[in-house]
Amino acid sequence: MAKEEKAVDAAAKAMLERIEEKGLPTAWQRAQAQSPHCRFGTLGLCCRLCFLGPCRISPGEKGAKAGVCGADAATIAARNFLRMVAGGASAHSDHGRAVAEIFLQAARGEVSGYQVKDTHKLKMVAAVLGVETEGKDIKDIAIEVGERALAEFGKQEGEQLFATRAPETRQKVWHALGIYPRGVDREIVEAMHRTSMGVDQDARSLMRQASRCALADGWGGSMIATELQDVLFGTPIPLRGEVNLGVLKEDQVNILVHGHEPILSEMIALASQDEELIKAAEKLGAKGINVAGICCTANELLMRHGIPIAGNMKMQELAVATGVVDAMIVDVQCIMQGLGQICDAFHTKFITTSPRAHITGAEHIEFEEDKPLETAKRIVWAGIENFPNRAKEEVFIPDLTSDLVAGFSHETVNYILGGRFRGSYVPLNDNIVNGRIRGVAGVVGCTNLKAPEGASQHTDLVKELISRDVLVVETGCAAIECGKAGLLVPEAKDLAGPGLREVCEAVGMPPVLHAGSCVDNSRILIALTEMVHTGGLGEDISDLPVAGACLEWMHEKAISIGQYFVASGVFTVFGIGSPVAGSEELMEIICKEFEEELGGMWAFEPDPLKMAEMMCAHIERKRDALGINVERERKLYDMEDRRKLSV
Repeated sequence: MAKEEKAVDAAAKAMLERIEEKGLPTAWQRAQAQSPHCRFGTLGLCCRLCFLGPCRISPGEKGAKAGVCGADAATIAARNFLRMVAGGASAHSDHGRAVAEIFLQAARGEVSGYQVKDTHKLKMVAAVLGVETEGKDIKDIAIEVGERALAEFGKQEGEQLFATRAPETRQKVWHALGIYPRGVDREIVEAMHRTSMGVDQDARSLMRQASRCALADGWGGSMIATELQDVLFGTPIPLRGEVNLGVLKEDQVNILVHGHEPILSEMIALASQDEELIKAAEKLGAKGINVAGICCTANELLMRHGIPIAGNMKMQELAVATGVVDAMIVDVQCIMQGLGQICDAFHTKFITTSPRAHITGAEHIEFEEDKPLETAKRIVWAGIENFPNRAKEEVFIPDLTSDLVAGFSHETVNYILGGRFRGSYVPLNDNIVNGRIRGVAGVVGCTNLKAPEGASQHTDLVKELISRDVLVVETGCAAIECGKAGLLVPEAKDLAGPGLREVCEAVGMPPVLHAGSCVDNSRILIALTEMVHTGGLGEDISDLPVAGACLEWMHEKAISIGQYFVASGVFTVFGIGSPVAGSEELMEIICKEFEEELGGMWAFEPDPLKMAEMMCAHIERKRDALGINVERERKLYDMEDRRKLSV
């Protein structure tokens, strides 16, 4: 695989060349060694759920058409899909549970370093959870909110309380189909039970559980994580930051945080500002302590503190190869075991912190929740101590960074469209109705080494969408990719169509909005609900001129996200490939029948420009159905016309 095929931006290309010259393996080489990937697994047609097999279904004329137990292609593919949803939901929801636990401990005063930073949002969350706030102390409100939020994961009776935030029409759909989400853990356990040998063997039944399990993620675990993080760490507001490997500093101690749970990274950020630690770094010859992020932890730190992003998930090895990363601190999700070998070669201390995620060869410093700041200081000190071990001849930092603006939470969008006292989505809806904005697209998710890197996938997709006056909202590594390409700044309005450009100029916002990490896709669900409540664009999320995309999915979390958007009524397109492509019956269910049943459906298209075409075509169909594609004559009102207006 030629270097130019491996990476789009110059910084990544330079680091790949550097690593390969040292004869070290990278994720790209490991991906090449795995090619061609197992065709049965890629199509979703292999089953190892019991030891009668493993079994596989042949998509051709020859070969097995059923497993030993008789399971056909649709059943096997559906069970595999549901298990992916359960895996993804468990990742997001375990993250949410960890946040709820630390939130409750902080509310009770059992830990130091954390405090409620957004009391307004605390009261809003309290209302959703049925907690009375009138005349109560903030501490008492926070305790009860923490207790009820934590109970949402394991409760045995009742439904997800956060799901009541969805439009009533959407909730009726869920009730009618029997997929209204219950306790998060209950849905994940039921998904695992249904897919075990000899239980649920009907593809449609399995896919209904996939919807219910995914909804428990999107409107449950993920939403709890996002909302409590905002209350505890502050609701993001737009701020400027930088992205790419050039954010690393040769003359400073560089601490890289990688993973997903901000309960650790928030404390690392705070510890890095400790005067004693800064003086200790200076005594060893450093000019300070520089914290930067990788993957979704990077998004969390960026949008609350302006801490720079070194890169996306694929760049974790490349960042270390600069030779200036003194400590790579990781918690959970998207961390490659191969990262340890690169850390060893470039002096970097590789430190795991989560009891859930140990990695062979890494140093483990357990993040102690009862003394978080002390633990964070210990971790930062490990990086400081390692600073003198750098080999100067191994230092190479690509001089490349891009500016970006992040922090577009639902509350922020509400504010910038209407101000403090008249916050509203009315201007957004009005501009969709009048056609300046054709619709809204969510472009979310992972980066994948299977993607043809020579073509800048994410930027091609997003540039095409905004050129057609589609406002784009991004999360996760997709947002980092577009940040590197300069699409997350107000100046990117020049790449937008005339209508969207006019709105961006009036509001002073980019045409591509950074909304956070992968759990923060729940922000998009709330925004879509607000668009429905504001009026003029239908009665349900499925009526809105919106579409979703995950161009380079790789994690099970992406499948769970995709399914909860589909089950919420959103047309959702994935690139790379379909995990159930081997079953024509199941593809028919999720790509056609789902639209009749759920209002949303899946589609799969690896080409970014064709994906944009599909999304825009869907948006225009929704505009037609709403009757807002009708040309309206512009009329200058005289006094007589004004008198006839009803106010």
